[in-house]
Amino acid sequence: MHEYLGYFDSNGIYTVVGNVKNENNFAVIPTITVSLIDDSKTISKTIKHVPLAAGKEIPFKIKFPEIKSNTPILVNPKLSFEKTITHEVPIQIIYDKTLVKHDDGHISGRIQNTGNETVYFPKIFAVVHGYENVLDITQNIEYIEKIEPGEILDFTMYPDPAITEDVFYYSCFAPVDTTVIPVTAKKNGGDFDFRYDSGAWYSAAKFDESGTTMTMRGYNSYPLETYANFEFAPISGNEKFSVTINDEPVEFIQSIDEMGFWHVAFTVEPQSQGILKISGFETGLPPELPIIPNWIKQNADWWSTKQISDSEFLEGIDFLFEKQILSVPTREVISELQWKIPQWVQAPASWWYEEKITDEEFLNIIENLVKREIIVI
Repeated sequence: MHEYLGYFDSNGIYTVVGNVKNENNFAVIPTITVSLIDDSKTISKTIKHVPLAAGKEIPFKIKFPEIKSNTPILVNPKLSFEKTITHEVPIQIIYDKTLVKHDDGHISGRIQNTGNETVYFPKIFAVVHGYENVLDITQNIEYIEKIEPGEILDFTMYPDPAITEDVFYYSCFAPVDTTVIPVTAKKNGGDFDFRYDSGAWYSAAKFDESGTTMTMRGYNSYPLETYANFEFAPISGNEKFSVTINDEPVEFIQSIDEMGFWHVAFTVEPQSQGILKISGFETGLPPELPIIPNWIKQNADWWSTKQISDSEFLEGIDFLFEKQILSVPTREVISELQWKIPQWVQAPASWWYEEKITDEEFLNIIENLVKREIIVI
C-alpha cells in the first residue's frame, strides 16, 4: 500500500483513497479491507480489486456514507492477495502536448489501444496530487464502450470539487478493463447483491415492500455528463425495467451479457443529484446462476457433433480463463492460429452437455489438459 488517506468529499461523504502496488513477480488479485472508527463503532468495507500484473499499481476509492462524526479514525488497511494469471490491458496514456492539466484542476488527454484485440469498457484511474500530498483518486468520466486495436480516444478526469484548487499534478495512470462497485440491498426478506460501474456515485439502495422497485440516492459532482451501468442477476429472465430520476423518466438501455446478467445503462447529467428509481424487478431473489454460461455448454454439444470448429469451441474455453473460472499456474497467451485440441476431447464435452459429468468434473478435465499442454490455448 503506497498512498492511503481519508477526507470528506464535496457532498460531505467520508471517502478513503489509496494506491496498491504489486511487488511480486506474478499477477495477483488484491483484496483491500478499510476500517474506520466512528464514535467507538468500527465500520469496515472490503473490495476485491481487478487482477493486477507484476510490478504494476492501481488506485482505489471507497466511500463511507455511514460516518456521522466529524473526526472518524482511519485504521491501517488490511491487504491480502491471491495469485492469478492476467495480462496487461493494452492501453497506454499518450504523453504529449494533448495531456493537459487545466486551470480548474481537471486533466484531459488521449489513450491508445496498443494491442491486437478490442478492449471493452476500459477505465483510466489516476492519483491526484497537491504540492506535498495525495488529494484524491479519479477516473475518466466518459463512457467508453470499446477501443479497437490502434484506436486513439480522448478522456477527461475531474477531481472532487472539494479539492479542485489544490491540484498540482496527476500520476499513476492505470488502465483497467473494468471495475465495479458491489452493493447489497434487502429484498423480500433476503440479500439482493448487484454491482454498478459509473462516474457518479450511488448510496442507500433499498427495495419497496413488493421487492419490485429499488431506489438509491445518486450524486454526480462533475461539470460534465457521465454514465451509470447497473448489473443485476436475473430472477425470471423476463424482467422489463424502467428508470426515473426524481420521478422523471430517463432514457436507458437494457441488455443481457454473456454471463446472463441484466445491464441497465443511462447518462447522468452534469453536477446533478437525486433519487434514482429502477422498477420492473420480479418478486423474490435470483436463483443461483451456473458458474459456466449456458452458451459455452451449448458450444460443447455443437463441437462434439462437429457443428462448429475447434477454434469456435476454444473461444469459449478461453473466455473461462479470462473470467478466472479456469486457471493454471503457467499459461502464455498465443495467437488463435496456434490453438489446438485433440478430437478425443469431444467425448467428455458430450458427456458434460448430456449432464453425465458435472460442471466441476468438466472444468477439472480442461484445467488438467491445459496444464499438460494437451490443449493449447
